[in-house]
Amino acid sequence: MADTFNYRIDHHGSLVRPAGLSTADPEAVDAAVREAVAYQRKLRSTVVTDGDFPREDFRSAVLDGVSGFRRTDETGPDGLVRWIAESLPKADGPLLADRAARLAELTVIAPKATLPSPAYLAATTYQPGLGVSSARELGEALAEIVRAEIELLMAKGVRLIQLDNPLLLAQVSTDPAGPGALSFADALAVDALAVRLDERPDGVRIALAPGWTAPHEVDRARAEQLYAGIGVDRWILPFDQGTQAELDLVKALPDDRDFCLGVVDATAPEPEDIDTVMSRLDAVGEFKDLEDGAVSPSRGFADVASRPLLGAHDQLKKLVLVETIARYCWGNEF
Repeated sequence: MADTFNYRIDHHGSLVRPAGLSTADPEAVDAAVREAVAYQRKLRSTVVTDGDFPREDFRSAVLDGVSGFRRTDETGPDGLVRWIAESLPKADGPLLADRAARLAELTVIAPKATLPSPAYLAATTYQPGLGVSSARELGEALAEIVRAEIELLMAKGVRLIQLDNPLLLAQVSTDPAGPGALSFADALAVDALAVRLDERPDGVRIALAPGWTAPHEVDRARAEQLYAGIGVDRWILPFDQGTQAELDLVKALPDDRDFCLGVVDATAPEPEDIDTVMSRLDAVGEFKDLEDGAVSPSRGFADVASRPLLGAHDQLKKLVLVETIARYCWGNEF
């Protein structure tokens, strides 16, 4: 029988916001979240999120909830507004837990929360010469905050917690990108600190999404170093292009870890051919037990509120397709 805690029909968390929705209007945001929950229930998703509707982008839960960071007028190469760490961060209170508790009250489906990983934030906000001695010190301070938030989220009933670090997959390439403010080893150590929990309730999964696209070619040793370095339960991996590198990322994963494969492209409106997707999953089944697996879109649909990757109708088609693929793969056992 399928593991009922694998949350087989997953998504990264962010959904396309309703037109005109502003995070400055909490009543409108709450109403939109209620509609989003109903939307996900109709889609028979096995997890429910608030769509990231209360936040500007996927980093905001931390950047808006701690001291020590300054928002600038600059935009980075990834299109995100740049923030700079001017001192070691301190949490001003819960980051997502209060909203997650309200989310849990809306449905019996497992609530999910998504946070930026501390290593990602440290790598992208550290600037030498300010009030922090090193990116590693910044990352460790952030990891303590994220770990405390994960514990609070679990206490509030959240059952799937995802950390996003879009920089990691570039480091497992045979030609890795420059490490930036954090070395690869330091990034692994920082994110490992955030998920180093003594215990967790039954049914809880801590997941990490290490990037939205696979590198051109995977260095097996570095991929194994990535998986061994961070003790999460689930790895959320891109699997929407049908490349050998995507398959190699799954092959390198230890057998004791769950995997969630991003089987549909969240950036392209055209629906994938189901037979093609199932053939890719069959290839995974030759060396992995699919009972340890789940499926999702390749990334969030609107990790930046003002820049949705698809329209609402195309998003719906992709989410329906993920649900259909899950049923082709596992029947009705979720």
